[in-house]
Amino acid sequence: MRYLDEYRRPEHVRQLAAAVRAATTRPWCIMEICGGQTHTIVRFGLDELLPREITLIHGPGCPVCVTPVEMLDKAVAVAERPEVIFCSFGDMLRVPASTKDLLTVKSEGGDVRIVYSPMDAVALAQKHPDRQVVFFAVGFETTAPANALAVARAAALGLTNFSVLVSHVLVPPAIRAVLASPSNRVQGFLAAGHVCTVMGVEEYRPLADEFRAPIVVTGFEPVDILQGVLMCVKQLETGRHDVEIQYARAVRPEGNPPAIRQIGEVFQCVPRKWRGIGEIPASGLALREKYAAFDAERRFAVETVTAEESPECIAGEILQGHKTPHDCPAFALRCTPEKPLGAPMVSTEGACAAYYRYRKRQAVKSPLRAPTAGWSGRGLG
Repeated sequence: MRYLDEYRRPEHVRQLAAAVRAATTRPWCIMEICGGQTHTIVRFGLDELLPREITLIHGPGCPVCVTPVEMLDKAVAVAERPEVIFCSFGDMLRVPASTKDLLTVKSEGGDVRIVYSPMDAVALAQKHPDRQVVFFAVGFETTAPANALAVARAAALGLTNFSVLVSHVLVPPAIRAVLASPSNRVQGFLAAGHVCTVMGVEEYRPLADEFRAPIVVTGFEPVDILQGVLMCVKQLETGRHDVEIQYARAVRPEGNPPAIRQIGEVFQCVPRKWRGIGEIPASGLALREKYAAFDAERRFAVETVTAEESPECIAGEILQGHKTPHDCPAFALRCTPEKPLGAPMVSTEGACAAYYRYRKRQAVKSPLRAPTAGWSGRGLG
């Protein structure tokens, strides 16, 4: 697998780690915004390769993790209705709501189906005109174009039995919220390459300028991430705060203009609640009034559903980078993938899931700091 292996070569990883050590003269805190980046860092022990002066902080970039409990309660309420075929990507089925998850609804007889594209849900609506088909539209800007296209397609087909439960969130407002926090320690960011493949990087430039924080767009393999760390450290050491693209094989500064237009046609920016964090202004997408007929919240009258977070789950502090999963008293004891207290333990991009899989046995108690003893080179040959 040439185009994967070349970004995992141990010799390249070690060279980049050595370059980071050589470039670092003082402490720096860098946040990787995406859960996919977090999993790579934890799986391959990349943070253990870095000098002690570099602290990698895990950010809120897992859309499954930040979907609030009340949105899951809305999904459960809709999915339990006998006339509904509820469609979702598989990663949402085990995310806990306040009383049950979507997989439990399915086990109790609800028609909950895993699909691989929102267009699969549109096809189901065409095939079953006597049923209401609902698609759970969750994700960052990465999944928004396809979801917008599905709504536009349903409108063009005149489907009256298709709707979407929208829980889209946006990355730049989350970065702003982190940097504007009085307790912020983050000095630079590794931005998510897949999001920028769609949206480009222009939205990040005002943030870098306002908060004087470098932002480097990276991919998701070990070489990508360490190269991004090196680029970020070089900026920090020289007092620069630019937006740079490490993931140039996929990201263009302008992004994907047709995809951006499709999002703008169907969705508008709205405030959005984030699990464990609260409401962030202009951080979500909702259907424009033109497409209000496809809004599942309105169709099934679940707009007013509210729910409380688990008092034992510290997902919010983990998602904001204030704590790591090892700081949670319930981690790997009362919170496991089989019986999760929060979404970060079951999401494929969740920090808790990454730590459970790769660092469950490590007794790390220092906030925001992984062990720095010798690197084991896990998974790199």
